[in-house]
Amino acid sequence: MADEHAITDERIARLRSRLGVTQPHPQPPWYRAPGTDSFRQVAEAYGDDNPLWCDPAYAEASIWGGPIGPPAINGGDTLIGANEVERLDPETKALLKGDPLKGAHAYYSGSYREWWAPVRPHQAISRRNALVGVHDKSSEFAERTVHEWTAEVFAAQDHVLSAQYRLMIRTDRGRVEKKQDGEERTEVEIEPYTDSEIAEITEAVLAQRDRRRGATTRWWEDVEEGQTVGPLVKGPMRVTDLIVWHTGMGMGLYGVKALDLAQQQRRRVPGFFRPDDLNVPDVHQRVHWDPEWARRAGAPAIYDYGRMRECWLIHLCTDWMGDEAWLCALDVEFRKFNYVGDTHTMSGTVTRKYVGEHGPAIDLQIWGENQRGETTCPGHATILLPSREHGPVTLPAPPADAANCEETLAALVDRFAQDAMTEEPD
Repeated sequence: MADEHAITDERIARLRSRLGVTQPHPQPPWYRAPGTDSFRQVAEAYGDDNPLWCDPAYAEASIWGGPIGPPAINGGDTLIGANEVERLDPETKALLKGDPLKGAHAYYSGSYREWWAPVRPHQAISRRNALVGVHDKSSEFAERTVHEWTAEVFAAQDHVLSAQYRLMIRTDRGRVEKKQDGEERTEVEIEPYTDSEIAEITEAVLAQRDRRRGATTRWWEDVEEGQTVGPLVKGPMRVTDLIVWHTGMGMGLYGVKALDLAQQQRRRVPGFFRPDDLNVPDVHQRVHWDPEWARRAGAPAIYDYGRMRECWLIHLCTDWMGDEAWLCALDVEFRKFNYVGDTHTMSGTVTRKYVGEHGPAIDLQIWGENQRGETTCPGHATILLPSREHGPVTLPAPPADAANCEETLAALVDRFAQDAMTEEPD
């Protein structure tokens, strides 16, 4: 008997029929008109007080001639941008209804981001969201998998700002469960810290502030392949850090609300709620701040959001590159959880130095490693640096020199189709 939830050619074709079709983002932006306070709040949410984002007077004197948002707010998971498409015609609504791969296991595997221009205070920013890539893969783990790439593109009134790509890996649920049933599962031990260990971490965190490049130019000519980047220490992570994260970053894709608004949300999406010990309905997202709920979900402790570590890697890059450089692209895989009590060291290595289509550039291999020696979030970054020979950084152009979100999404569908025949974006 055929598995009704198996990934088939017909179901993949149905998914591919949605490529490039805009669908409204389900949540409004956390910042409708982000200004200098928003820039600072987002940066501080991941522990970054770089004056380029946090001090408007400092930014006025920089090469940018005024405040700019940190890369984390430029795009960034429901932070900015009003939907350009708010309503769908009946035909499009029918095309997008349901999940063609319903029943297949899905997990959020990674993120890839590109930046083409800075966010300036109080710009009117729009966004479009669409499926851009469906890559049919084979895997030892699940035999057949689909890499499902969704893009969200952001633009100001007359130019494109950035894009954020989300990778969902879809696998045949039955095959995955059979593989997992026979595996030995390892329990994670989160050991208490000694006073001397806390003192050592504190010293490392304070020392790294002196390594922020800031207004001291990092010239492309002075960088060598093999050069190290960092380290940047983050932790030990606390519940407090998760709370502060939410104050700056909002509630993400879930749009968790308080009190009266929570009751309205529960009526719309009852499956997102379950009763607590007092029989009060609460959101599944509580696993990120309630130890008992995390344990019931099979985790040994509260754990972070992958986006937190993505922001930590952004922080690693921007501290190293200095004010005059431009973080062009960054990708990261989310391979393991980051639990409350974990301490991460974010590090990098220069892997390539070259003059590319956008001028002098360097590529980095970047990663985060916890105190148990596990790499939880490997990735890559591309940075444009000022050059004594070639001059200051020139901002990169969006794909196909697109001038708006609609053109950018169309170009991305073409790019991801080519990537499916070669390699996916690094």
